[in-house]
Amino acid sequence: MSTQLRRMDEADYERFRETSISEYAQANIDAGRWPVQAALERSREAYERLLPKGLKTPGQHLFNIHDDLQGVDVGVLWLAVTEQPGGLPSGYVYDVAIYPPHRRQGHARAAFVALETLGREMGLAEIGLHVFWNNEGAQALYRSLGYEPTGINMHKKLG
Repeated sequence: MSTQLRRMDEADYERFRETSISEYAQANIDAGRWPVQAALERSREAYERLLPKGLKTPGQHLFNIHDDLQGVDVGVLWLAVTEQPGGLPSGYVYDVAIYPPHRRQGHARAAFVALETLGREMGLAEIGLHVFWNNEGAQALYRSLGYEPTGINMHKKLG
């Protein structure tokens, strides 16, 4: 597979930001976490909080997932690096998306393999992520890559 991670430039970031904000809002609606009204605003607020300086936000690494054979970007991946108690750096994948025409071709798996190599080079002790309960395909991929659940969020609507 010829899939690689390439750092985003400003134009890539602007496209990513608008698309990702909308998709994150919809994913939260679909999972039953957020009501339709105000979901987009909640998503925007989350991105502003996590990426206040865009690509220049310390500890945030935004990549295009690029297929060298086709010569095209096939998706995006956002990795945050933080320091855990004890001083160990840890990675957290905030977003990964493969564009619809390129899905089910192994790009997500290849991107995570590349990410693990990068994480080791960066000295990361671990990489974590969140997956929505209703995204069974992603859950299967992450399990096959060795990711394990660390908790389950639950809620009950009242009224």
